[in-house]
Amino acid sequence: MMNHKRKKSHRCLVCAKGFCHVGNLNRHMLTHTGEKPHLCNVCGKSFSTVGNFNAHMLTHTGEKPYRCNVCEKMFRQVGHLKRHALSHTGEKPHLCNVCGKSFSTVGNFNAHMLTHTGKKPFRCDVCEKMFRQVGHLKRHLLTHTGEKPHRCVVCEKQFSEVGDLKKHMLTHTGEKPHRCNVCNKSFGQKVGVKMHMRIHTDEKPHHCYVCEKRFRQVGHLKSHMITHTVDKLYPCNVCEQEFSRMGTIKIHMLTHSKENPRQY
Repeated sequence: MMNHKRKKSHRCLVCAKGFCHVGNLNRHMLTHTGEKPHLCNVCGKSFSTVGNFNAHMLTHTGEKPYRCNVCEKMFRQVGHLKRHALSHTGEKPHLCNVCGKSFSTVGNFNAHMLTHTGKKPFRCDVCEKMFRQVGHLKRHLLTHTGEKPHRCVVCEKQFSEVGDLKKHMLTHTGEKPHRCNVCNKSFGQKVGVKMHMRIHTDEKPHHCYVCEKRFRQVGHLKSHMITHTVDKLYPCNVCEQEFSRMGTIKIHMLTHSKENPRQY
């Protein structure tokens, strides 16, 4: 709170943003110069601030010094622990004054506010696609470079995003940590529970704009939309009959083989 009362006498000559401390101004200036003086001697990645550098070095050592006193989960950064702690308290202190939705972190709140303004301040230099969050832009850039920095230690399969690696690791462990609180069915991914719950609630958020039929999953809607088009994209190479869905032609092909789909 003292920072709010202090005079911001140190001003950036580029964007005119003011700071209470000259050190904060100096760190801010790196965002304009692009300078990253802190170099990791393990992987060669560089950082603009010593805090980000120190946090990065923990990824090489595997050290997680911050422990949650509720579930004992470990974290590399104290900020990550603080955000995690909100998952136990359920606290969401950041309230949107437009739609009333609340958020546990200021980052999620700021990202949400852009959905009301429509602003997408982050631009891809390759294809000029715009994004609301810098993290989304960084993930998108991997589609241009083909870089997959996250490697599975079991099968060495590589992924462009750490979230995809975490989901993949569950295929090796068989772990299903996400459980339905109605029927106790468990799932490897949180989104699996979300989709499953629609069976209990009968929620069908995806609707066809042609016939107004509703679906639980967007994939089911996309498959349905093909029925409204005249194109049948999948011809049978045996009898030349055509089908609008890949799944339908696969079942049809069994009629040409010895397998009988009715048996299954």
